[in-house]
Amino acid sequence: MKNQIIFIVISLLSLSAFAQQNMLCQGHYWTEDEANIKMKEFASEWNDLKSWEKRADKIRQGIIEGLQLEKMPKKEGKLNVILHSTKTMDGYLVENIAIESFPGFYVTGNLYRPAFKKEKYAAVLSPHGHLTNKRFTDYVQKRAAVLARMGAIVFTYDMVGYGESTQVNHKMPIALLLQTWNSKCVLDYLLSRPDVDAERIGMTGGSGGGTQTFILTAIDDRIKVSVPVVQVSAHFFGGCVCESGMPIHKSTNHQTNNVEIAALCAPRPQLLISNGADWTRNTPNIEFPYIKSVYALYNAENRVENVHLPLEKHDYGFSKRAAAYNFFAHHLKLNSGAVPYNDGYKEDFVKILSKEELEVFNANHPRPNNSLQGDDAVMEFLGIDL
Repeated sequence: MKNQIIFIVISLLSLSAFAQQNMLCQGHYWTEDEANIKMKEFASEWNDLKSWEKRADKIRQGIIEGLQLEKMPKKEGKLNVILHSTKTMDGYLVENIAIESFPGFYVTGNLYRPAFKKEKYAAVLSPHGHLTNKRFTDYVQKRAAVLARMGAIVFTYDMVGYGESTQVNHKMPIALLLQTWNSKCVLDYLLSRPDVDAERIGMTGGSGGGTQTFILTAIDDRIKVSVPVVQVSAHFFGGCVCESGMPIHKSTNHQTNNVEIAALCAPRPQLLISNGADWTRNTPNIEFPYIKSVYALYNAENRVENVHLPLEKHDYGFSKRAAAYNFFAHHLKLNSGAVPYNDGYKEDFVKILSKEELEVFNANHPRPNNSLQGDDAVMEFLGIDL
């Protein structure tokens, strides 16, 4: 009898795991033609603000349940913050920072701050994606420094498994949960600062950083301005476990895609930046019109924009950054005149710092002794078994 019970329990667990795997929508889940038809099917499910918000609630709940956010520890007291090595640059400051997102797990990054004194600043979360060199690369440093000089406090931080976030592997099963939770904790930290204006919070990232941007924006309305770059697609769901490795797009009673997740930003300001050489090549004709139709329900069409660069490829290059600068300057009330401009923004005032200069943990600032180490240790601590 005992063996039969054990067999039944194991079978049920296996069926549950299979069911969850069967709900995953990954990579090029649909063809472009299929996605075009799907967007029309989605549009037929709502026709006014009330019916859209009913669908939006189901999509939002699907993200929260698919991520298993309820498994994350309740926050108690102040965030544990490690902050050191202030560097004075040309119009901005750079600091090395880590925050403990849950006991024994650390988000590592850098804080870029305006050099001028002001009672309240805007703030921008800046996750990176799978593009070259990650958080330490020049384009991440440039966009953070430019926005800081304009008047925003910018927090750049590592994806799990990259940079200094070496406590787990990037391809671990709950990477999507950890990255979303880390972003939420970065937001908590920024809002805990007395010099941050809670009504002027933005977020932007390219590629996988774009995924992090539209997911957090969808489930947390404390993000007031969103700029997902080269990632919002009707047919492509993200090619990595950190984007589509948990069932956030599909359940037994709903199906959605990243276009509708991005539309959950409405009526808050949002800029989609797309290009002609990846899965965002159809944005002007497929993704953007759908999202704009959602914004129209709120009479907020003026708050959503698309900058499409058909001659460019998959990156967060200069022209994409320049578009983001203008959008943030307008909606976060930043001073774009603080950055040199001559037939385009001049980023040459930004000094590119070395990896060693930007690292939080080193001989003088060792990683805390309570750090969890390894995928299994983190999943066991959280009580998650996929």
